[in-house]
Amino acid sequence: MDITKLVHDDITTFNKLAEFGPGDNVSVSYSIKEGAKERIQKFRGDVIQVKGQGATKTFTVRKISNGVGVERIFPLNSPNIVEVEVLKRGRVRRAKLFYLRDLVGKKAKIKERKLFK
Repeated sequence: MDITKLVHDDITTFNKLAEFGPGDNVSVSYSIKEGAKERIQKFRGDVIQVKGQGATKTFTVRKISNGVGVERIFPLNSPNIVEVEVLKRGRVRRAKLFYLRDLVGKKAKIKERKLFK
């Protein structure tokens, strides 16, 4: 067995987060420590990539704030992530949505996936 995989499995504490993928609109609640205080802040945006595996798995969330694109990379197994809430499921045909960086306005919108019951 690969020694790297063995170490990753030992140190990984898997969070029970919602299932999501690229194109989904999510709200990530994460804790921020400022001095002695701790608070929870939400970052809402579209998942543009999910990368890595095991302990090194990360996902990137992009939002538009005051006309400027802001991206944040979150480690999936971070103890600072409190909750990931899926707001909308996106219908995309790619795993990495970096083309959204060049689009503006309605063209940057991701269509919603309709789930039939």
